[in-house]
Amino acid sequence: MAKRPAKSRQAVPAPAEKALRADAQKNRDKLIKAAGLAFFQHGIDTSLEEIAERAGVGIGTLYRHFPTREHLVEVIYRREVEELCQAAEALARKYPPDVALAEWMQRFVDYIAAKRGMADSLKLLVASNSEFFAESSGRIPAALQKLIDAAIASGTIRADIESSDVMHALSGIYGAPKTADWRERSKRLVALLMDGLRFGAVNSKS
Repeated sequence: MAKRPAKSRQAVPAPAEKALRADAQKNRDKLIKAAGLAFFQHGIDTSLEEIAERAGVGIGTLYRHFPTREHLVEVIYRREVEELCQAAEALARKYPPDVALAEWMQRFVDYIAAKRGMADSLKLLVASNSEFFAESSGRIPAALQKLIDAAIASGTIRADIESSDVMHALSGIYGAPKTADWRERSKRLVALLMDGLRFGAVNSKS
């Protein structure tokens, strides 16, 4: 087993991604998927050896792609933000505005779940690379704003809604106690929030 490199005291931003051979890209994708699932299930303390084993690669391969745990966490965080923002666009094309908003808010619970699993490393990364996190985090409220604007314009949610208030309500899920039923409870709360947004809307069926 390859020796684990000494951990840096300060997180270093992930290097710019270069074009990889097909097999190398496949290994990288498998590592990101395995790490995301492991952090969600067991938290940030999951050993890198276990992540490599889940991905079906050697620990040396993991370190070639991600020199430190923080590099890996940053890449996963980027992916979670990107997927959440892409989901807003895809849902808006597929569903009526209020349904798209409701579906996206349910996906926000999954984003929060992933973020909770990486909480400790994210704190370190925010301190060392705050500009990146400010930019990434700003994309999520912008995605929510578009969905809310469309739903208001369609008359399917109340017109007196501020997207910042909705984001504040959604973000409150992050501080809820992490119990066995946290995910299910959070999704029920989001559904109740959506019922409140629909109540009194011009074209609401509530």
